[in-house]
Amino acid sequence: MLCRKLFQLLVPKEKYDKSHVILEVTAGRTTGGDICQQFTKEMFEMYQNYADYKRWTFDVLNYTPAEIGGLHHAAAHISGDDVYRHLKYEGGTHRVQRIPETGLSSRMQRIHTGTMSVIVLPQPEEVDVKVDPRDLRVDTFRSKGAGGQHVNKTDSAVRIVHLPTGLVVECQQERSQLKNKEIALQMLRAKLYQQIIEKQLSQEQSARKLQLGTRAQSERIRTYNFTQDRVTDHRIAHDARNIKEILSGKEELDKLINRLLEFAEMEALAEYLENLQSVEGGGC
Repeated sequence: MLCRKLFQLLVPKEKYDKSHVILEVTAGRTTGGDICQQFTKEMFEMYQNYADYKRWTFDVLNYTPAEIGGLHHAAAHISGDDVYRHLKYEGGTHRVQRIPETGLSSRMQRIHTGTMSVIVLPQPEEVDVKVDPRDLRVDTFRSKGAGGQHVNKTDSAVRIVHLPTGLVVECQQERSQLKNKEIALQMLRAKLYQQIIEKQLSQEQSARKLQLGTRAQSERIRTYNFTQDRVTDHRIAHDARNIKEILSGKEELDKLINRLLEFAEMEALAEYLENLQSVEGGGC
């Protein structure tokens, strides 16, 4: 424990670690089934349970269910202590391998592979990004998610397209179209701010440091193999057992996330010491 605290004191702090986040999940595509949508739903619920486990606040901003009971896309605002620090390495492509519960593949015991992606956007309390209203296209539509009586009765949901960048955000959390527009604008500013952050991080990033979080969104970071009851994190070559416990979003997921944090801190410390040595060597 003392060693870990020493590492944390020595490693330079990341600027956004204490920030709240906007977390988005999106189902990938696969041939022959709905495992991507089902897995995306399970992952979103896992992060919701993890927020509850960490005593954070989890506010759903957008929820687009699939017709077969899964989930196409969802977004949530998560606030609390050190949220970005714990979730920053969840960003990327998550792969699932499982036998579908229904259909021909289930009867033949055929394993299907699918993917879903996670994006984690840090949201500092003050996000000062100017957005010109002339650069926006605002559309309204009817909410699709499960919820109150207003769903599918009024065009309260809002979609905003930022024309210069092509960024698209949606919000259908509130009954009020005005409130949904306000939240969607907040999400848009966070995404625009994220582009600034990514530029800063890429400039600071070295070749040997872990390619984690928002710096490598297209990378496959983790595989959930249901037939072998194994979760593999490819970045640290670590296997964890008991998928159900991990997907429950409690202690086992927290252990996996903390293992990632420890590994990243060790890498950062090694880089810091190397840079220190090179500076001292140059001085001599």
